[in-house]
Amino acid sequence: MSHDSMKSFRDTIEAVVVALLLALVIRAFVVQAFKIPSGSMLDTLQIGDHLLVTKFAYDVRLPSNLLLETTGGKVLFRVGDPERGDIVVFKFPEDESKDYIKRIIGLPGDIIEIKDKVVFINGNPLDEPYVLHTKPGIMPVRDNFGPYKVPEGNYFMMGDNREGSYDSRFWGPVKREKIVGKALIIYWSWGSISDIRFDRIGTIFN
Repeated sequence: MSHDSMKSFRDTIEAVVVALLLALVIRAFVVQAFKIPSGSMLDTLQIGDHLLVTKFAYDVRLPSNLLLETTGGKVLFRVGDPERGDIVVFKFPEDESKDYIKRIIGLPGDIIEIKDKVVFINGNPLDEPYVLHTKPGIMPVRDNFGPYKVPEGNYFMMGDNREGSYDSRFWGPVKREKIVGKALIIYWSWGSISDIRFDRIGTIFN
């Protein structure tokens, strides 16, 4: 192999290594892709939506998949606090190998109560224009809930599709440190291989 060919090969390898390292850093600290597998967040999120989740909306952490278990996940510094209405990805409390996506409804210290499908926060009805009720005339047990006080450092999560969501009404609140990140943008969406939903691509979440 000539000197020029060897140099070109070495440059290519270096470029690939740098690209891989950048990808690892971006995934660890900046954004992570997430696919919507269920209808628990209908109509806000559709099955087949692909999201980017920003990982520094609230906390900047040491990545647990790159460092020792004793230091992985440690908060380097706080950026902001989760807010009511934020759509977030978090570690499922019943199985932390799974990521769930829901909307934050209750903040630390809030009193949550649900009466005939209406959510009350500290005694006041919550305005929820995003909510989908697929069975408005049926009252499952969890459509009447509480009162329940959200513990400090925890958040009460609910799906927008209230009759089709397995959420904090069933398994309790989510600790702040278990929140992976905040939904940022839909970068791809399809119902099937031949059904690309172009109208959803580029949807940004505030």
